[in-house]
Amino acid sequence: MSNDRHSTAPTLEEVALAAGVSRSTASRAINGGDRVSPEAQAAVDDAVARLGYTPNRAARSLVTRRTGSIALVIPEPDGRVLADPFLAGTLRGVGHALDPTDLQLVLLIARPGEHAGRIARYLKGGHVDGAIIASHHQGDELENAILAAQLPAVFIGRPAVLAESLVYVDVDNVAAARRATQRLVDAGRKRIATIAGPLDMSVGSDRLEGWRAALTDARLDVTASADGDFTLTGGAIAMQRLLDDHPDLDGVFAASDLMAQGALRVLQSAGRRVPGDVSVVGFDDLGVAAATTPPLTTLRNPVEQMARTATNVLLDELEGRGRATRPILYPAELVERASV
Repeated sequence: MSNDRHSTAPTLEEVALAAGVSRSTASRAINGGDRVSPEAQAAVDDAVARLGYTPNRAARSLVTRRTGSIALVIPEPDGRVLADPFLAGTLRGVGHALDPTDLQLVLLIARPGEHAGRIARYLKGGHVDGAIIASHHQGDELENAILAAQLPAVFIGRPAVLAESLVYVDVDNVAAARRATQRLVDAGRKRIATIAGPLDMSVGSDRLEGWRAALTDARLDVTASADGDFTLTGGAIAMQRLLDDHPDLDGVFAASDLMAQGALRVLQSAGRRVPGDVSVVGFDDLGVAAATTPPLTTLRNPVEQMARTATNVLLDELEGRGRATRPILYPAELVERASV
């Protein structure tokens, strides 16, 4: 009867024996530790190849102090994460960027009614090698958690706390909102309202600033503003409030296509023709805009590209290939349809 010593998976001890080194040297060579001579590294690499050894992930983490995972942090309730096209695009972009790697993705979302403190504690606990943060709010404390933990991280969207070590990827929201509003001015609209995003998010305040700047340049009134929450229902509620307070409005810039969709439904119910009576411009172009009635003129938000870029920036830092020190800003393309 034959006795095949490798009928089971080879062990670290067998690799060390075959390489002629100690077990600790073999472990450091395999798992990326320091203090391994080039000769010993070559011998261990050869033994690993000949024996077909597969490193143990838990053992590797003890040597490298790496977990082999990164977090995608979205401090929003799960229903919002599943329904919002921006967040869905973010998840796709991060996933595509991680496809060529062995890293695991940990999705951290907020439970309904929960403050983001649980997520902040998790990030401080050393459970992940790095984090990508999207849809963050001023009260989330995530910036402070990242700074305290010295955790490699990239924000998708400008963080509320600006620090040299906080890197972010974003669309130029002020310039894009200004362009959207200017499109309404160019269409001859004189009473242009906005449905703003949440003002505890930089994206909400920046798009409001762009709307206000365009109207100021055109010497038009800047009082017709209502806050929304980037949802269809929130857009409908804000649109009804605007009609009640500003019945003479003839243009609307909505800070997201979902809110614009809600606004279109309210305008239709109120007997306002789009674009005959009221022109509407949205923001995102992530599928919703092409399906509204009428199809929506909007600004294209390169969400998946931003998510891939944020992930690649994080991977570069984790692998020692360099660290971004300046924000990365993308332009937003105006997409003309039938609502203006």
